[in-house]
Amino acid sequence: MILPIVAYGDPVLKKKASDISQDYPNLDVLLENMFETMYNAYGVGLAAPQIGLPIRLFLVDTSPFADDEVLSAEEALILKNFKRVFINAKITEEEGEEWAFNEGCLSIPDVREDVLRPPKITIEYQDENFTSYTETFEGLIARVIQHEYDHIEGILFTDKLSGFKKRLLKSKLTNISKGKISVDYKMRFPNKKKKR
Repeated sequence: MILPIVAYGDPVLKKKASDISQDYPNLDVLLENMFETMYNAYGVGLAAPQIGLPIRLFLVDTSPFADDEVLSAEEALILKNFKRVFINAKITEEEGEEWAFNEGCLSIPDVREDVLRPPKITIEYQDENFTSYTETFEGLIARVIQHEYDHIEGILFTDKLSGFKKRLLKSKLTNISKGKISVDYKMRFPNKKKKR
C-alpha cells in the first residue's frame, strides 16, 4: 500500500525517533508499504518519520544511482545491488574530508541543494530480522544512509544549509508545508488549509 509522505513543516520530521523491538506490530507489512511508497516516489531512501512514524527505521535502495556514467563498473555494481533495511541504527563514526553532493528529499519536493558530509561512516544497526551488524560504508551509499539517518535524528538536509541559503528557500519551504506545490506522489501537508 502506498502511504502518504509527510511534507516539510510536520513536527514528526523534527522529532528524535525511538528504538523499536522485535515485537513491533506488523513490521513486515510496514516495510513492504515503505518500499512500495519509496519506489512510487522514485526515492532511493525512506525513513519512518517521513510516513509519520517517530521510530528508528529507514530503508535504502541505491540502484537508481547505478546508471550514472561517471561511476566505475565496480561502483555501479555495488550501487545496483545495495538494498537494505536499517532498524535502531546508530552512526558510531564519520571519517574523511567532507564533500558536497546535490541532495533532495521526498518530504521537501522540488528543493535540491549541495550538502557537505564526510565520505565514510561506520554504523551499527539491525536488519528486518533483528540481526545486528556493524558495517562501514563509503561514497554514495554512505551519503544516502547519512541522509536517512538524519531523519531518525529529527534533522533535515535543509538544516545543514547556510543561513543565507535557508533564507532564500524560506518561501518555497512555507509553500511546501501548505501544500502549494504539485507532486506526483501522495503527500500529507501539515499546514494545508482545510476546504469547508
